[in-house]
Amino acid sequence: MVITRSLFLSAVMCCLLWNVQPCDAQTGERQIAQSLVIENGEHTEMKYLKYLPPAYDSNEEKWPLLLFLHGAGERGNDLEMVKVHGPPKMIAQGRDFPFVVISPQCPEDVWWSIETLHALINEIVETHRIDRSRIYVTGLSMGGYGSWGLAGTYPGLFAAAVPICGGGEPEKAHLMKDIPTWVFHGAKDTAVPLQRSQEMVDALKAAGGDVRFTVYPEAGHVGAWENAYGDPELWEWLAKQRKE
Repeated sequence: MVITRSLFLSAVMCCLLWNVQPCDAQTGERQIAQSLVIENGEHTEMKYLKYLPPAYDSNEEKWPLLLFLHGAGERGNDLEMVKVHGPPKMIAQGRDFPFVVISPQCPEDVWWSIETLHALINEIVETHRIDRSRIYVTGLSMGGYGSWGLAGTYPGLFAAAVPICGGGEPEKAHLMKDIPTWVFHGAKDTAVPLQRSQEMVDALKAAGGDVRFTVYPEAGHVGAWENAYGDPELWEWLAKQRKE
C-alpha cells in the first residue's frame, strides 16, 4: 500500500490570535485542512483537520494524539461541518488542548472505514512528534461506533477510548479490555438507544476491562456529548492515560 499526502494549504506558520497559536499563515485558522490519499487498489482520500498545541513548535518534546470521529450528520466534502461538535468546535471557539488533535471527515453515505482511520493514525505518527504511549480515540454517535470499532480492531494502539452515544459488537469487547475506556450516553437518547452503550460496558466489565460509564438522566442525543466534552474531568482523566 502506498500512502501519499496532499496538503490543501502549502504552509503552516504561527500567528497571533489571543496569544500565539499554530495556524495557517493566510487564513489564521487554528485547524489546518489536509488530506490523506491511499492507493490500495482503490483511490481513497480522507480529508481531515489538524490541530497542533500552542507549544508544539517551541520544543522537541513528543505529544499525545487525539483522534476525533464525528457523527453521521457531518459526513460529506466540507471540513467546516466537522467543526459543528466536539473538540473541533471547541478549538474553533478558542479552546487549547495539550494534544495533537486530528479530526477526519467521513465521506457522504458511508460509515467510518477502520482501515483508513488506521492508515491516517500511522501517517500522523510517522510525520509528527507523537508519543506512541498516549494515543486516544473519541467519537460521538456514528463516531462512537467508530471509536468502539477502531479500539477493538487495534487495541494495542490506544492508551484510552471515549465512545459517546455509540455502540458496537459486545462479543468483541474483550479485545479492548486493556484499554481504559470512559463511555457516555444520554438516558433520553432516541437516536441511539442507551442500551447500545450499556451492552458494551457490560461486556467490557465481564471481560475484566477498565471501564467507566456516565449516563446523563435528562440528556438526549446531542446533550450527551455536550455534557461529556464540557466536563473538565474528562480531559484531566484523558491526559493521565498512558500505555505501559
